[in-house]
Amino acid sequence: MHDEAPSAEATDWPQILALYCVLERLAPGPIVTLNKAVALAMVDGPRAGLELLAILDGDESMAHTHRVDAVRAHLLELAGDVDAARTCYRRAARMTRSVPEQRYLALRAARLS
Repeated sequence: MHDEAPSAEATDWPQILALYCVLERLAPGPIVTLNKAVALAMVDGPRAGLELLAILDGDESMAHTHRVDAVRAHLLELAGDVDAARTCYRRAARMTRSVPEQRYLALRAARLS
């Protein structure tokens, strides 16, 4: 779906959110919740996505990955909370072992300085 759209704005986010709701019923898990939070943010605004994302804060399987902080940073940035977004981008950059991801996340944080 979103790989077919020419931009994020042109993506059919309500349909993607509906598909994540179905997937969540069929195969629930933290990655589904993470992705659903992004889709929800694109439909109902970043605060809605952040609220759903908060469910993962206590999920031990996500405690040692950069993904939650990276998504949180993006949603905080969309919400206009630049300081919190920068902090989350930096934390996500420290948590990933991937050098390209570290660079990308550090650049996102630096762009908000």
